Amino acid sequence: MRHRDKINHLGRKYGHRKSMLSNMAASLIKNHNINTTLAKAKELRSFVEPIITAAKDNLKYAEEKAGADEKLKDLYKIKRRNANRFCFAKLRDKHAVKHLVEEVTPKVAERNGGYTRILKTVNRLGDNAKMCYMELVDFNPNYSNAKNAPKAAAPKTTRRSRKKKTTEAPAQAEANEPKAE
Repeated sequence: MRHRDKINHLGRKYGHRKSMLSNMAASLIKNHNINTTLAKAKELRSFVEPIITAAKDNLKYAEEKAGADEKLKDLYKIKRRNANRFCFAKLRDKHAVKHLVEEVTPKVAERNGGYTRILKTVNRLGDNAKMCYMELVDFNPNYSNAKNAPKAAAPKTTRRSRKKKTTEAPAQAEANEPKAE
């Protein structure tokens, strides 16, 4: 029975699973996308999203929000220090933490969660495992440009043929009519 067993252990012991998720999260943050199995991606999502949320407390402009208030400045310094420690404790890669704070966090500052996207791909050839492509949402240029670009008006279409209107038709009609004198 699987009562109260909500963690997918991924066929690994605790230390191996923790290291694997940490390495995958660092790769995802550095490269903005990875290819992995669907089960690992679903576990990685629950691992990396709290890290990104915590890093949002570490924004460089947090002190500017405090203004001249010294108590708020001290509070933001403590929050930033704690956020850095939390991120480094989870990722264990100082380059990934730096990239997270400087590049990823400003892009996702306005987003309230949902920082990752999982796109299913074809099954792996060797063992037929379900594979997927996992990416950070705001770093895919195909999705972000399509959303921000203005849509062009589609031409009107009809299933019936329309009669062509020409300027010659009224002139020909007048020429064909007999002139009354």
